[in-house]
Amino acid sequence: MRDFDLSQLRTFVAVADLGSLAAASSRVCLSQSAVSEQIRKLEDYTGTILLSRSKRGAALTPVGERLLAHARRLLAASEAAFHDVQGRTLAGDLRLAITDYYRPSAIAALLKQLNDRYPHLRLHVTVMKSALIRERDSEGEFDVGLCMQINPTQGVPAAFDSERGWLIGQENLSWVTSADQADTLSPPWPLVILPASCSLHQYIIGVLESAQVPFVIAHTASGVAGVQLALTAGLGLSCLNASALCPGLVRLRDDVGLPTIPNVEFRILPPRSTEPDFITAAREMLVHELAGVLKTDAAHR
Repeated sequence: MRDFDLSQLRTFVAVADLGSLAAASSRVCLSQSAVSEQIRKLEDYTGTILLSRSKRGAALTPVGERLLAHARRLLAASEAAFHDVQGRTLAGDLRLAITDYYRPSAIAALLKQLNDRYPHLRLHVTVMKSALIRERDSEGEFDVGLCMQINPTQGVPAAFDSERGWLIGQENLSWVTSADQADTLSPPWPLVILPASCSLHQYIIGVLESAQVPFVIAHTASGVAGVQLALTAGLGLSCLNASALCPGLVRLRDDVGLPTIPNVEFRILPPRSTEPDFITAAREMLVHELAGVLKTDAAHR
């Protein structure tokens, strides 16, 4: 009988997710050499090459792609079994409201990982503006809200705030535009922006007006994906968090005359006093899972 070593599979999945042995070492709490050794042992065990290595990182081979799907299922089953015997199985429907500024290019993959890890948890995800998530938090429209909040003090944020909730991570905000326009844009600055219901829209307009920086609203998009498309098309500049940047966009220099902007925080809103135990447990799971993802990203950004 042939059995896989779950620790080797966990390391393999981390390398596949993060694209390098160095990045994976932080997630699995091993040195880079130990990560390399685990991958070598897994390749020896399977008799195949699972990863192709280069200066740009590690990429899955076709065989590695096939093993990755099995590895995710095996690890999810192992964790589900552990939670079950501990009496902590998460089972049921969870309605999650999430800002589209949160890792827009990777959120689908993250949600799939959560589904794989918690197979009895049925996630129902609605993308909403952060201001609306905060406004509707007490109305029962969703169970757990994840929103973006400005951190104007730039101090060390509290991991938990009774009003703002649990800190998932911080990201830099930057003035960005298309690579083709970075050296040609000038005042009045043509803004690409979300509607006025967006809290970042409100903040950006307030900052520019306070600094008496001339601007015009050149394009209003319905979501972050629309902002990205408009920027890459050369319609102007905007303000985006680090994980919302996409290929073709660059940060503007600090000396172009635009005001300095703070970091943003991603937070899961605090529990409601009357919520079921299942929702409280699911929120704690999301805090643990998503905070781990953003900390790993930040360490290698």
